[in-house]
Amino acid sequence: MHPQTLRIYERKGLLDPARTVGNSRRYSEHDLDRLRRIQDLTSEGLNLAGVKRVLELEVEVARLQAELERAQEEARAAVERTHRRYRRELVPLSQAVEVFTRRGRS
Repeated sequence: MHPQTLRIYERKGLLDPARTVGNSRRYSEHDLDRLRRIQDLTSEGLNLAGVKRVLELEVEVARLQAELERAQEEARAAVERTHRRYRRELVPLSQAVEVFTRRGRS
């Protein structure tokens, strides 16, 4: 990829590579993946503003998916706690009902 293209991407906010003490750009694996994604999107006909929006939306989708997974895990844990509590409380209650029922028959 041409260095000028990289500078344009950086100027447009599509890329933010790390810098060395001498101010040279250093591209991480994440940066390289992002560059590949930018290339894919531009080859599909998106302009850089469209690419930027797609990348922002992908980040937002990933954040929402993580939030959803956390909420699902919390809900599963709450259901399990409730289930354990009911088993703990209802088993003795059902045993008491059984004893009471037997006494009534005697």
